[in-house]
Amino acid sequence: MSWLCTSLLDVSTIITTVNVNGIRAAAKKEHGILAWLASTASQIVCLQEVRADDKQLHASLAPALEAGWHLVSAEPEVKGRNGVAILSRTPADAHRIGFGDPEFEGSGRYLEADFGDLTVGSLYLPSGETGTPKQEEKERFMATFGEYLGKAAAGGRDTVVVGDWNIAHTELDIKNWKGNKKSSGFLPNERAWLDELFADGRWVDVPRKLHPEVEGPYSWWSYRGQAFDNDAGWRIDYQLATADLAERAVSSVVERAVSYDLRWSDHAPVTVEYQ
Repeated sequence: MSWLCTSLLDVSTIITTVNVNGIRAAAKKEHGILAWLASTASQIVCLQEVRADDKQLHASLAPALEAGWHLVSAEPEVKGRNGVAILSRTPADAHRIGFGDPEFEGSGRYLEADFGDLTVGSLYLPSGETGTPKQEEKERFMATFGEYLGKAAAGGRDTVVVGDWNIAHTELDIKNWKGNKKSSGFLPNERAWLDELFADGRWVDVPRKLHPEVEGPYSWWSYRGQAFDNDAGWRIDYQLATADLAERAVSSVVERAVSYDLRWSDHAPVTVEYQ
């Protein structure tokens, strides 16, 4: 039986998202992404912030590709910045770069691929910086991407958009929420934007649905200080699924490294199984 088929009702599908914080560095580490790919049960793995062009990306992932993984990617126009990709056990039927906004078409921030009746998107939303043009860019991205998500949900196709959303939605999603009320990623308007996405139930935050009222589980920890050891993190890596697909999610886990020295990114993989 193929790992993927035309309907998620026929076989379970395991999807992982992870911001790799530079694919070349993540692939060079002994316990890095190549070792993780060799051991994971996931069938679709979405990568963000690969910070590499397509040639560099393929070279870094060569052992995984030789082992049977398939790859589509959206390389960034700016060297060493952004970049998203999707690895899969079987080839995608089709893939598309961007979401129709000319400003971000070549930014390497959004890519989606079709697998039978399922569409999977890999997103790297701008991080922003309060009071700067970077925050204005983030808000422009949010505005047009929000419109795109509305149209996608209305289309009736099973869709999941995963990745680094760079927004902690509620106080449960950030350890030090009191100290970050004015920080990009926890601003009132950013959180309200997510409220709007979830308001009519067409988009569902799957890990939060499966783990309600739980602090975290966090998926990003600063490399500074003792953030990882103290679990002082942010939950900013999401899997947002359309309503029918979200109902078929049975498990969600943050694959947090067992120790600081075994980390291969400042993010941890977030894995969901859909049946």
